[in-house]
Amino acid sequence: MKSPVHRCRDVEHGRGQGMAQTTCLQAEQRIPISKDVITSSSASAMWFIRDACGIVCAVITWLLVFYAEFVVLFVMLLPSKNLTYSIVNGTLFNSLAFLALASHLRAMCTDPGAVPKGNATKEYIESLQLKPGQVVYKCPKCCSIKPDRAHHCSVCKRCIRKMDHHCPWVNNCVGENNQKYFVLFTMYIALISLHTLVMVVFHFLNCFEDDWTKCSSFSPPATVILLILLCFEGLLFLIFTSVMFGTQVHSICTDETGIERLKGETGRWGKVPCWEAMQTAFGSPFSLSWCSPFSGLSCKKSPTEHVAIPQGEIIEEDVIEIPLD
Repeated sequence: MKSPVHRCRDVEHGRGQGMAQTTCLQAEQRIPISKDVITSSSASAMWFIRDACGIVCAVITWLLVFYAEFVVLFVMLLPSKNLTYSIVNGTLFNSLAFLALASHLRAMCTDPGAVPKGNATKEYIESLQLKPGQVVYKCPKCCSIKPDRAHHCSVCKRCIRKMDHHCPWVNNCVGENNQKYFVLFTMYIALISLHTLVMVVFHFLNCFEDDWTKCSSFSPPATVILLILLCFEGLLFLIFTSVMFGTQVHSICTDETGIERLKGETGRWGKVPCWEAMQTAFGSPFSLSWCSPFSGLSCKKSPTEHVAIPQGEIIEEDVIEIPLD
């Protein structure tokens, strides 16, 4: 995206030097239209990205959780002689695993904040009733009017509001509408990974003190192989998801997405305080609903309002400036 100075030079090409300096100061004060003007037309529809790599990664994620479930239940908990230990740890592990998979499903099937496609027409811009002096940006790839802080994703083939990054493990972009579910997914995966590592350590200690044939329903070599693979999986996912969780929380608190930090697009908007940004990302003031991937779900079908996009030819310019009166 061009800087204000570059945009000024494009607008003022061919005009007088004195007029260029005056308009340059005005162009630096103008901001792109906000997301409140351009809304997502697919907010209530089912969202799924048909990307082969993303689908494979999402399936692998679920299979790894199911593998951990198998080893924890059939190798460590069910053969245990301590019934209380098995019930408590089994309930805790299964609850965290269920919340992790539910968060993964919500992050994958929630519209991250896609901008309506192909609405960069003269008729649509006129229908927005923008104020004189405002600047409108068109995405040359999906031919949509880009709100402020929106970026184009080459995998989703859409412009996404407050796009942080595209994650193949959830087969979706992490954006304005699904960042909460991605944060919950990384948090719950990190928790079950830590819980799994603790149970593996205790199981190894118990098996060393007792007979290996009595501490598992599998043979000792098979038990060791299954536990080592589970330990490797738990350690790898604990490190990865902990880093991702910390990165996402930091992005929310600083009101700066990963792609904005990477491109150096800082200081172009008024940043909000950390606590206010957290409430915005999680959709409500602090409550237990922050930890629930089911908040916002409703069985009732509410009537949806579809914003009619005027038909017309796509404009050629990538930067459109509303004329001053």
